[in-house]
Amino acid sequence: MKKDWLPRAKEALDVEIEGLMAVRGHLGPSFNAAVELLAACTGRVVFSGVGKSGLVGRKLAATFSSTGTPSFFLHPVEGQHGDLGSIRAGDVAVAISNSGCTDELNAILPVLRSLGVKIVCMTGGLNSPLAALSDVVLNAGVPREACPFNLAPTSSTTAVLALGDALAVCLIDYKAFTEKDFQRVHPGGSLGQRLREPVGALMHRESIPTASAGNGLMAAVEALNRGGLGTVLLLDGEGRAAGILTDGDLRRALCAGNYRPETRVAEVMTASFRYAEPGQSAAEVLDVMEARSITVLPVLDAGRRPLGIIHLHDLLGKGKIKFNG
Repeated sequence: MKKDWLPRAKEALDVEIEGLMAVRGHLGPSFNAAVELLAACTGRVVFSGVGKSGLVGRKLAATFSSTGTPSFFLHPVEGQHGDLGSIRAGDVAVAISNSGCTDELNAILPVLRSLGVKIVCMTGGLNSPLAALSDVVLNAGVPREACPFNLAPTSSTTAVLALGDALAVCLIDYKAFTEKDFQRVHPGGSLGQRLREPVGALMHRESIPTASAGNGLMAAVEALNRGGLGTVLLLDGEGRAAGILTDGDLRRALCAGNYRPETRVAEVMTASFRYAEPGQSAAEVLDVMEARSITVLPVLDAGRRPLGIIHLHDLLGKGKIKFNG
């Protein structure tokens, strides 16, 4: 007779969620201190731990390195047998131990301190030797493990992993790390490959929202609504781009009392607008869109005739997102 394992699985996930919520509740000034210390690191961030904590440390070192904070993993036992030679003053260590009483890890911390290395620890043992040896202590304690015996590292390792990811995300913001920076360190990743593509290969070629710049505003608004991209390209009598009308332009016209259906769209359109060329790389266009807070750009040829339209999410590979029905 087959057993339904879903209740047990949901119970395990509930326990892990409980652990994450506990760590979230522990966040306070020490987290801010850890972010500042890691951001000020002039060397590398050195993760260290034993067993499951070591595996989490390896993952976090990879995450930090790929998001703008050079990092590596140091096994405490290997550290005691020569690998401490890779440590330099200016490095910052992140020591991971649920109990804070891992002898192999604690044995190398005095040496790290003697080398001028600051230490951040993630532990549930706030009164442990690890905590006493650290400059910043992050409380990663969880109420219980998801293991039915409360022994196998489950909730505790999930919590440390999430806490480390939270540090990495804050450092991304602190250092203003961008998608282009991400591309440089992920040249073989799908996002990196996509950002090297020319815009002409990613743009939408069909159903480009267009209207005549010589018509009334209402016709352009109807085209704006049908297009579903938040912008409509306005063409002159020869099919060249004369301007654009965006949801924002329309909103501003309404607020200024300038919206009348009989108004010529040329009176409210944006005549000087940004556009992309088909040969530009996605990364280059992404930089422009980020800097100008632009979501959609028309793609024009050398004669300013429309070839397509590109959405921010097309560049990032997230699919087309419509703003209206």
